[in-house]
Amino acid sequence: MTDDRSRPAAPGNSTMLLGLLLLAYVFNFLDRQIISILKIPIKAELGLTDTQLGLMGGIAFASVYSTLAIPIARYADRTGRRAQVIGISAAVWSLFTALCGAVTSFWQLFIARMGVGVGEAGGVAPSYALISEHFPPGKRARALAIFSLGIPIGSALGLFFGGWLAEAINWRVAFAIIGLAGLPVGWLIATRLPEAPVAESSPGVPVDQPPFFAVARELAGLPSFWLLSFAAASGSVGGYGLAFWLPSYFSEALGLSLGSIGTFFGIIVLVGGIAGIFLGGAIADRLGGARISAYAVTPAVAYLLTAPLFAGAMQVESQLLAGALFTLAYAVSLAWLGPIINAIQSLVEPSRRATASASFLLINNLIGIGFGTFIFGFMADYLRETHGDQAMRYSILYGLGFYVLAAVLAFLAALTLKRDARNASL
Repeated sequence: MTDDRSRPAAPGNSTMLLGLLLLAYVFNFLDRQIISILKIPIKAELGLTDTQLGLMGGIAFASVYSTLAIPIARYADRTGRRAQVIGISAAVWSLFTALCGAVTSFWQLFIARMGVGVGEAGGVAPSYALISEHFPPGKRARALAIFSLGIPIGSALGLFFGGWLAEAINWRVAFAIIGLAGLPVGWLIATRLPEAPVAESSPGVPVDQPPFFAVARELAGLPSFWLLSFAAASGSVGGYGLAFWLPSYFSEALGLSLGSIGTFFGIIVLVGGIAGIFLGGAIADRLGGARISAYAVTPAVAYLLTAPLFAGAMQVESQLLAGALFTLAYAVSLAWLGPIINAIQSLVEPSRRATASASFLLINNLIGIGFGTFIFGFMADYLRETHGDQAMRYSILYGLGFYVLAAVLAFLAALTLKRDARNASL
């Protein structure tokens, strides 16, 4: 049985907390996704294949990001110093992003991207826990959705500034400027962010926390955890794969320049992402008060709509119509974030939320980032001989099947979520 003993902070305090965490998440995704557009000049200068780019963009980041997130989250849960963990992590990922601009080979870039993953491993799970502890149940999915707006905002800014700086100067300067800009954010988070107001602990005082494997066994016995985690992971294979490879599709199939790609795709990501994430959280909160299963059904329906919308966007000849369809597709593809993250938080006690989030992120990101970027690049290389400059188009079309799988898993999760979360306060 779970007992939600966290006390929401005062409204002003909660607003400041959410604003600072959102700022950190913007830089998190800016630094994470800037590689998606800079890989085009990197590929030309370093002579890399799409398979190598997929490995560098995926497993190099995901291997350390996903695995280190668990011990870092455990430390944050045990000590209560989640804000300091997030601030230090922001400084680390910013420095390694800047270092990406100094590489001269594939393996140097691979290692630098691993460093970005090390830093970002400490950013997200403690943020989920802080938000859950500062916002009441009826507003939590929306708060998590607002935090998740860092994904489209950061990704769009990475595309805008990455494309502009690479075209105006070069890709190395783009990495350096974007990376160093994040250092003040780390300082702000570490020194200005309020810690969690948990009744049984003060920041910096270890709490009586069960061993990790005890939390793991608790999660392992909940079908909802597995179904939601693998639903999100399947959707993330498509999401991260598309985010990483659509710029290459726009370059190869549509002949757009770096600056044009940054503007075109950046608008899609910004407008579609903000609309989809916010509406997904708001709809789930509205429906979830009566039916907890809404936190699984909402993303399931969104996943089901994503594949045909992306496929349709790649078939039309009008760039304006394609942009509109891509924006709508991107919106529904990210509607899962608030509902699923909130559902995961509901399955455990407050003192275990960062650990539960890190366990969820381990599955979601190791599969989504590590496999998504690689499989799209691998399929494009495989299809290059028969499809030429249309290889990336077909690779993306085949990859949309992961959204259908995600929809099926999310619908199944709706059948078990009420039972698994009935003793928890959503």
